[in-house]
Amino acid sequence: MVRLGGTATASHMKVFEGLETLFKRQGIDLEWVLYSDYDIMVDAFVKGEIDLAWNGPLSYVKIKRQAGDDVRVIAMRDVDINFTTHFITGTDSGIDTVEDLKDRTFAFGTRASVQAGLLPYSFLKDSGIDPRKDIAASFYDDRNSETKSDERDVVERVSSREFDAGAVSGRVMETMAEDGTLPRDAVRIFWSSPGYSHCCFTSQSDLDPKLAADIESAFLSVTADDPVGKAVLEGEACDNFVRGVDVGWECIEKAAEAEGLLY
Repeated sequence: MVRLGGTATASHMKVFEGLETLFKRQGIDLEWVLYSDYDIMVDAFVKGEIDLAWNGPLSYVKIKRQAGDDVRVIAMRDVDINFTTHFITGTDSGIDTVEDLKDRTFAFGTRASVQAGLLPYSFLKDSGIDPRKDIAASFYDDRNSETKSDERDVVERVSSREFDAGAVSGRVMETMAEDGTLPRDAVRIFWSSPGYSHCCFTSQSDLDPKLAADIESAFLSVTADDPVGKAVLEGEACDNFVRGVDVGWECIEKAAEAEGLLY
């Protein structure tokens, strides 16, 4: 029996139900459990109560920090490799470099967002801009917004000129471009981060090698040609799962440590 853990969301419940069906077709008995937050799931993984964890980028860094070599990335979504954060501004704002942000207004996503909160805050500091003193910074948590997506809120407020600039992931901009909601004539990208890794399925390193290989194969075999597989991929907003990589979280670990988020 393989135990998979994730956070308690409606989408995860549907995805895990689908994975249970798909894994059983591959001869893998899968049991799953949902936790109220990532930190509780991290604790369960470190204690060995679950074999697999569906991690966000920060929870993976926390697991790796606590478990050390006793962890491996077994699979990821295709969209989680070379994830990027963009700084956007109005087309006629006069902002062309990060240095131009001084004394301007800047919109972040939620504080809990790695791609639109933690990392852009860190990227600004690395560029010589102190978000506490050099800009008028605003987080989604502190704004009264009718837009449920924090990153879409950033795009809307920058395009309306309420804010001079903001941080948003490349993934969200691609999605908005695809669904026709990206105001191309009103916003432009003036800085992009290096690529980094995002979410991942993490396994215990002492998992039986054959079982680990079978689990990886099960993830890689998920296809939209199958109704169950299609529902899983749609639930995870990706086209397919890919082999996991062990690099790409370094900047996240650095930023999290600087903000006292690791223990």
